[in-house]
Amino acid sequence: MDQGFFKQHISHQFNEELEDIHTRVLAMGGIVEQQLTDAVSAMVDGNRELAQTVITSDYKVNSLEVELDEACTHVLVRRQPTASDLRLVMAVVKTITDLERIGDEAERIGRMALYLLEEDRAVAPVAEMGAFGSHVRDMLRGALDAVARMDAEHAVRVAQQDIQADSQYEVVLQRLMDQMKKSPETIPRLMDIVWAARSMERIGDRARNICEYVVYFVRGKDVRHTSFDQMAREATGDRG
Repeated sequence: MDQGFFKQHISHQFNEELEDIHTRVLAMGGIVEQQLTDAVSAMVDGNRELAQTVITSDYKVNSLEVELDEACTHVLVRRQPTASDLRLVMAVVKTITDLERIGDEAERIGRMALYLLEEDRAVAPVAEMGAFGSHVRDMLRGALDAVARMDAEHAVRVAQQDIQADSQYEVVLQRLMDQMKKSPETIPRLMDIVWAARSMERIGDRARNICEYVVYFVRGKDVRHTSFDQMAREATGDRG
């Protein structure tokens, strides 16, 4: 592993602790990404077995969140980190929280897929949901790649994809509204698709959050609630 973004310490054990935390965050991210991939596939393909797998595997993510939270608390108490080390620990704490919530949203998509009947899928915007789900999955993958390399500029590029995710969300909602107006009897059933789409939109938001934490670690700047242009300037160190 390239340790260029880790400050080397006199204590080799401290170095190992930070490296281990970083590695475990990425492992947690990999599990969440697979959850999301399976949930979207279950929704689009009507695969009830896959949906059930997503629902029953959420405990793995919850367990990893607890373990990593304890590891970060240990570092804070025992090592009393400063500067970039403290930023790393804070970024990790925030990242694992967002990953756990992405896992929750993936589980919700899986549950919605489980409830859908074949006739529901026949009138739902399944193709649009598939494209939307693939996009937010790619955002999550890109965010995790930014975490792996602690690459602030890549993080900004991934975060900017949230604009497209929001647009796709609006397209799906419009298609659902049109179908509901055309066939009011489908409203109760299509609400499951609405909730699934809402979960995908939130996943996009949380992937963007993770990208913001990367910028925070690398540049020491909190870019939450800022424009994409401002985020890009902070990531590159261009204050002009």
